[in-house]
Amino acid sequence: MKKFLIIQTAFIGDVVLATSLVEKLHHFFPDAQIDFLLRKGNEGLLKGHPFIKNLLVWNKKEKYRSLWSLLQTIRRARYDKVINVQRYAATGFLTAFSGAAETIGFDKNPLGFVFSKKIKHVISDEENTPHEIERNLRLINHFTDDSVFRPKLYPSENDYLAVAAYKKKAYLCIAPASVWFTKQYPAEKWVELIAGIPSSYMVYLLGGPSELPLCNKIAHDTGRPELAVLAGKLNFLQSAALMQDATMNYVNDSAPMHFASAVNAPVTVVYCSTVPAFGYGPLSDKSYIVETGEQLSCRPCGLHGHQQCPEGHFKCAYTINTPRLLASLG
Repeated sequence: MKKFLIIQTAFIGDVVLATSLVEKLHHFFPDAQIDFLLRKGNEGLLKGHPFIKNLLVWNKKEKYRSLWSLLQTIRRARYDKVINVQRYAATGFLTAFSGAAETIGFDKNPLGFVFSKKIKHVISDEENTPHEIERNLRLINHFTDDSVFRPKLYPSENDYLAVAAYKKKAYLCIAPASVWFTKQYPAEKWVELIAGIPSSYMVYLLGGPSELPLCNKIAHDTGRPELAVLAGKLNFLQSAALMQDATMNYVNDSAPMHFASAVNAPVTVVYCSTVPAFGYGPLSDKSYIVETGEQLSCRPCGLHGHQQCPEGHFKCAYTINTPRLLASLG
């Protein structure tokens, strides 16, 4: 039996996108053992995943002690292949010294020079911009093929039961927050959008516990009776289960967009400072991208976003047309 380890210890959305590797490995090696290493706090994403046997968790608060313990666990497992999606030294260390028969990662990893297989990491070239899942899947194309598999999450029966009561009438989900300020559509613009949503729809505001104040502010400012704040009340998989049956999900260029992709939920993505050409766009069958119609010389201002607008005006967000967002409701 072959044994694979996938390493992705970055943010929530990055872990979701890395599940395309799990899907493809299982397709080609249905009897293989697939393990996944991720950062502490993200393990709920893959809880009960039918194709993953073991979750290895890196506690970054105990960085070096946890790293050393993980290395011992990895070496004892004797993996056939360790597949490192990241380009940072810590995970490069785990990969390089894993003892695996084959170590695979991107050429931009500082320890990539000792991997047995290095794959060129390309954000874009003259011909096209690959999606992030295509970039990741290139790590295993040499022993599978060049087919593309979508990311996928697997909410449990209990996750679906936990949100069943919220599905009794037509509803929309809005995930208004982002880790990065310049990726986050402003609160007052969300209020403007909600004001245009017909009263026949229930609106749910989603997010983690830290995003509760933002959601409460939006809810207060709308004064809409057909609205409930669920931020901090649902776990990752419950949120995905709720999004799956929504008439539409409105999100930023952030993790909830990838939740939608992973359960093939309808989604409208608001792009502020970033652009879809970076390769992190939605993958759902029914997906819409809305961005400013103005030609701004400062956009995009970075691959991931900033804690404040470098120009001070945040026009990439404030010039987005609300009717265009509402149009995706059909």
